[in-house]
Amino acid sequence: MIHLSAFADEISPDLNEQIAVLHSENIHYIDLRSVWKVNVLDFSDQQIEDIKRTLKEARIGVAAIGSPIGKVPIDSSFEEQLHRFERALKIAQALSAPYIRIFSFYPPIQDEAGSSNPAAYRDEVLSNLREMTRLARAAGIILIHENEKAIYGDSIERNVDLLKSINDPHFRAVLDPANYLQCDQVPYPGAYEAIAPWLEYVHVKDVRTDGTMAVAGDGAASWSAILERLRRDGYAGFVALEPHLQSAGQYQGFSGPELFHQASRALQDLLRAMGWSYA
Repeated sequence: MIHLSAFADEISPDLNEQIAVLHSENIHYIDLRSVWKVNVLDFSDQQIEDIKRTLKEARIGVAAIGSPIGKVPIDSSFEEQLHRFERALKIAQALSAPYIRIFSFYPPIQDEAGSSNPAAYRDEVLSNLREMTRLARAAGIILIHENEKAIYGDSIERNVDLLKSINDPHFRAVLDPANYLQCDQVPYPGAYEAIAPWLEYVHVKDVRTDGTMAVAGDGAASWSAILERLRRDGYAGFVALEPHLQSAGQYQGFSGPELFHQASRALQDLLRAMGWSYA
């Protein structure tokens, strides 16, 4: 059985509205990225306690901290990023979240054509990620690396290299098929089979060939085939909705309540059609 989660700030900045929509869709977990237009890493201790209490009363668990860690230039201060990362670990522990979503840094941009030479920054990226993995291991938290466009590990080849080089149960992979499509990579079977040994988490959004976002199954991500393969391979983790149907920014996407309902129903319809149990 898999468990559905959601980046609930796609619904609304308001926590109570997020919870109401999640309840209406029978989703019992949240990927906590922001509330009240405040990023998860910027919550005060009191806000964390308030969120913890409210979610507990609503019987919603925190599946992952949707942090922006690693979504900074590789040549920026790692000390500052590490300070933010240590805060992420404390928040994950406070909210009993088993996972923290991270990224693998932006190589310097040379011009509009793209990054200068990502391979030149491999050693520094690996060094940073290894240090964060070491701290996550000590804290009992699993880092899940998202293959977002323009970060070092956006391509299948570089993503696999990171996973294989670090080779640690506390550094694992997110499968985000739409992100691969936006990098001109083939999500299935290409990306899926390449990262399968490290696959720990799934993000659900879809994108059409013209670049517009879509509900799962209405784009080019091959969601039916991916879900069938996940079930066949025994996947039993989280499947988190992150539809970006209204807007998609660098640090956060948004859908609004109605479009989120459509995204949730599309995913759940696919799951019901194949007879895959979920909670």
